[in-house]
Amino acid sequence: MVIGILQPGYLPWLGFFEQLYRSDVFVIYDDVQYDKQGWRNRNRIKTAHGIQWLTVPVHVRLNEFPLINQIEIDKWMNWRSKHLSSVSQNYSKTAFFKKYIDIFRVIYAQEWEYLIDINMAFILKLADCLGMKDKKIILSSTLNVEGDRLERLVKICKKLNADTFYQGSGGRSYMDEDYFLKNDIKIQYQDYLHPSYNQLYGEFIPYLSVIDLLFNHGEDSLNILINKNR
Repeated sequence: MVIGILQPGYLPWLGFFEQLYRSDVFVIYDDVQYDKQGWRNRNRIKTAHGIQWLTVPVHVRLNEFPLINQIEIDKWMNWRSKHLSSVSQNYSKTAFFKKYIDIFRVIYAQEWEYLIDINMAFILKLADCLGMKDKKIILSSTLNVEGDRLERLVKICKKLNADTFYQGSGGRSYMDEDYFLKNDIKIQYQDYLHPSYNQLYGEFIPYLSVIDLLFNHGEDSLNILINKNR
């Protein structure tokens, strides 16, 4: 059985959902330290003027080291209406705008307290739109598994009866493959080949939020995302 273990992100990119697709069980690693300059609270969309960042404002002090699932959203900033406006304005001319825009209206209408909650709301809804509604997705915080970095990953794999760990290519720099093999777990690296697809606004820009693909290609998005025709 293949397991994927990945930190949650805000409106994640294509590679996140490719890992979900290739995994029998997908663990959202929500109880590890929050990375302040990462993708937990932000992502990018395409506009007529190039890339635009969508960033969820959060409360994090420089001297704090909170876990991802402890991060609170700054409720005093009017970010939800701005994000909805940006998505609406920049994707209103796409082929599948009317099919998906209500998802964003509903989620942005809610007042979220924790970042993990809106991230999971979008992850589950976007997975559904991509045809992966029935995928088994688990929060690591619900597993009650402890240990240092690699030890904990192995324990999670064992607890969920996985024999293959589907890991992003960046894991090559720190993963101890022998340690996993001693525990009867094989590591398979993702090495994601980003597809090109039709976008609005001129030259193709890769590594955007998956919503760019969905609004432009609708039901064909999953086949494009997993490079099915290559």
